[in-house]
Amino acid sequence: MKPVYLVNALRTPQVKSGFDLKEVAAPYLGHYLVRHMMSVHQIGNDQVDEVIMGNTGTPAKFPNVARVIALEAGLDKKTSAYSVHRNCASAMEAVAQGMDKISSGRADLVFAGGVESMSQMPLLFSKKMTEFFINLMQAKTTAKKVKTLLSFRFPHLSPVIAIEQGLTDPFCGKNMGQTAELLACEFGITREQQDQFANDSHHKAIKAMEEGRFADEILPIQGGVNLDRLIEKDIGPRANSSLESLAKLKPYFEKNTGTVTVGNSCPITDGGAVTLLCSEEALKKYNLTPMARMVDYHFHGLEPERMGMGPLLAMNGLFERTQLSIKDIDLFEINEAFAAQVLAVLAAFKDSSYSSRWGIEKNLGEIPMEQLNVNGGGIALGHPVGATGARLVVTMAHEMKRRKVKRGVCSLCIGGGQGGAVLIESL
Repeated sequence: MKPVYLVNALRTPQVKSGFDLKEVAAPYLGHYLVRHMMSVHQIGNDQVDEVIMGNTGTPAKFPNVARVIALEAGLDKKTSAYSVHRNCASAMEAVAQGMDKISSGRADLVFAGGVESMSQMPLLFSKKMTEFFINLMQAKTTAKKVKTLLSFRFPHLSPVIAIEQGLTDPFCGKNMGQTAELLACEFGITREQQDQFANDSHHKAIKAMEEGRFADEILPIQGGVNLDRLIEKDIGPRANSSLESLAKLKPYFEKNTGTVTVGNSCPITDGGAVTLLCSEEALKKYNLTPMARMVDYHFHGLEPERMGMGPLLAMNGLFERTQLSIKDIDLFEINEAFAAQVLAVLAAFKDSSYSSRWGIEKNLGEIPMEQLNVNGGGIALGHPVGATGARLVVTMAHEMKRRKVKRGVCSLCIGGGQGGAVLIESL
């Protein structure tokens, strides 16, 4: 298998849904990142082999988001492009497929990443309203049309919320927050522990922003209601976050007995992230300087109601594949879907009485908190579902370069009961 190199990695600012990126459709959260990297590295429009993009809320207007991104970025029409969907890990799946294409010799230059406009996920008509429209269109006579119109009732207008349906598992019937509540209960994770983790995430992100640590990974984007504002920073991290303010929030998913709140969960977010991957031949041919080497990846499944434990199994599988362990890794990025979920993963890593539930009979070791999500995570930065898998890689690559460390692991849980992990290595 040929080595795979990461040449560049960029992302949009991540913005809470309904705010400054709400007017930007999904493809336009990615095409300008591709175009910028093409320009910076002086890559010709006809030299890219593939564009692979993750996206979960596929817009009806853009059924193949990746192809739109490729053409909007000015790539030659011969460049193929396709979109992938693996729920929360869609962009990580795109990166993994890009790695496979290059390592197998099928491609030399690949753009891989993900985009998600959660602001533009639609409200849908209910079944009764849909049937009303169908009956109205099928009515041939005036009398039948009038009869159909008279059958209308205002409750027919009650919308189906697409994002709510998408965040509810069809197999176990639990929404993602309820799966976090299950882990909090089983692992004995308290409300105070979750709020402390969330508060730390915000303050780490704010510190990173103040110190300019995101400057190299974020490419500003036009946003605002009239697309007339330049958005340069993430809109989500709260400088005024405190344990006192978090403690005032009521449980959101289990109203009476729960501990998971909107404060210790990730917000709904818009954003995009893109990586440029290439082969060794492409490095030489186009005179490119890589940031890192993409070493390996692993995906693993588990029961949907405990989907939050996915990083445990994915990282364990990655370590088995590479013959590495926690002590060999310098930095970790684990997506913060919920504080309870990340805390459960950390507990299972260091205690086999937890990890043995999934067939892991040994203590894998303790992930040092000072090496985990050092610039904050999803609770502060947000979780644009189809983009996060690549956002983790983008942030990791830049932080490894800044710190001059050797290895980093990115991982996340996946709705539906899966986990994904990627290992990257500095050169």
